Amino acid sequence: MNYFSLNNKNHSSSFENAVIRGLAPDKGLYFPEHIEKLPDSFFSALPNMPQTEVAYQAIKQFVGDEIPEAELKKIIAQTLDFEFPVVHVKDNVYTLELFHGPTLAFKDVGARFMAGSLGYFITKNEVGKVTVLVATSGDTGGAVANGFLGVEGIDVVILYPKGKVSKIQEKQLTTLGENVTALEIDGAFDQCQDMVKQAFLDEEIQSKRQLTSANSINVARWLPQMFYYFLAYRQLASEGKNIVFSVPSGNFGNVCAGMVAKELGLPIKHFIASNNANRTITDYLETGTYEPRPSVSTISNAMDIGNPSNFVRILQLFQNEYGNVKENLTSFSYDDEVTKEAMQEVYNETGYVMDPHGAVGYLGLQEYFKDHPNEVGAFLETAHPCKFRETVEDAIGKQIDIPDSIKEVLEKEKKAISIKDYADLKAFLLS
Repeated sequence: MNYFSLNNKNHSSSFENAVIRGLAPDKGLYFPEHIEKLPDSFFSALPNMPQTEVAYQAIKQFVGDEIPEAELKKIIAQTLDFEFPVVHVKDNVYTLELFHGPTLAFKDVGARFMAGSLGYFITKNEVGKVTVLVATSGDTGGAVANGFLGVEGIDVVILYPKGKVSKIQEKQLTTLGENVTALEIDGAFDQCQDMVKQAFLDEEIQSKRQLTSANSINVARWLPQMFYYFLAYRQLASEGKNIVFSVPSGNFGNVCAGMVAKELGLPIKHFIASNNANRTITDYLETGTYEPRPSVSTISNAMDIGNPSNFVRILQLFQNEYGNVKENLTSFSYDDEVTKEAMQEVYNETGYVMDPHGAVGYLGLQEYFKDHPNEVGAFLETAHPCKFRETVEDAIGKQIDIPDSIKEVLEKEKKAISIKDYADLKAFLLS
């Protein structure tokens, strides 16, 4: 499998190069040159297939022979060593729980798969030290820190916005030490992301450090997210072939990966991108005009992104045709008050506890059902409610349990370096 740059389709890259570099030389995102549908026999066998075999069949064409089958299956087994339960909430509403991994967030899958892939290539080729430079709006930082912790040949540098991630999220990315360094920025996530992008453009830094990104712009972080959709369908197949997924969306890597799963033949009827007050894509689908804007802070902070990087991949999937995008993707936007009300309503009616991101996904699914009342749908619960404990407890009026793994993290000492601007980041990377 080769990949091309979305800035220049004449630039071609192997999977290995795309993983190591993160971005193309022209700073475009990598995209697979072709996507071949999986055979009907795969989908017939899917309900009874082990989840690691499901994942292997889904991803193998994107890796090709660049990672041997035995090694790729080993990486997948280490990535998916936890469950992805689909839980019935009410009527035709289900939730896909993606928070049963080590950092209690959906990003554990992509971070672990990328860590395994990058670690394999570094060992095989003796490429020297690689620096994983990543910006986080919440869960990415903890997942990347955990996934790459102690991986030989890799340093991890995480930028996060001061005061704009939850206490648990901050502890998860600032307490590990070893090869992981956290940089605290006095600003919003967009500033962190802009600084990371600027570093990739900086020739002086590139001459001293080999940088790659562990945000979902990296193909090895982005593509494995399609595993969830296959595993969800495996559990929902008895409900009928056409399932609707509502995806809490920030950088749009998750929903885009789901769309790749559909391209592979998974019978998903429609996608809903459920947004918080950062409604760039909601407005695009209403007007046809794409207008990035500064992000605003919300209680669903992992989605506080005003210029989602992965949307260009969605445009590519649908030939950059607005009509094609609109036919396959619906988007709704909700403010914090409506999100809190949904958390309270669902808890009072069913006893199910949603985190703020899952609540936004639930709202999107319910709104879609108004015009499609006979559909079956699942919203993604992307993080454990305890990661947003104060918000959740305030909404439902009840204390929630904290897993022992999180209690242990909360007792650790935060270690972060405060920086003000890009000059500080550059000085750190060159030091």
